Amino acid sequence: QLQLMESGGGLVQPGGSLRLSCLASGNIFSGDTMQWFRQAPGKQRELVAGLTTGLSPDYADSVKGRFTISRDNAKNTVFLEMNNMKPEDTAVYYCRVSRLGILVGSWGPGTQVTVSS
Repeated sequence: QLQLMESGGGLVQPGGSLRLSCLASGNIFSGDTMQWFRQAPGKQRELVAGLTTGLSPDYADSVKGRFTISRDNAKNTVFLEMNNMKPEDTAVYYCRVSRLGILVGSWGPGTQVTVSS
């Protein structure tokens, strides 16, 4: 059973940066798409970024130019570098694995990110 554990969240001021990490335990293949989602209070969960090895990353319009997704396949880890953060980035961030267009495993606990002065 694939399990995911996010970390790296915290409180940051507007304009600041954070780096999130997600460790996947279980079999991850290079063809899998590693994804970051987020859910803000009172809002639906949204896809923030996705990365498949060998392909260009995809980003939500709201984070393009500010967030960077990367992965270390040898360590089954995906990262999300967040720069120039805004209050609207405040949310719980989750990672998932998509295989042939289907999410595999289950939602982890997520990591809380709060952007506030």
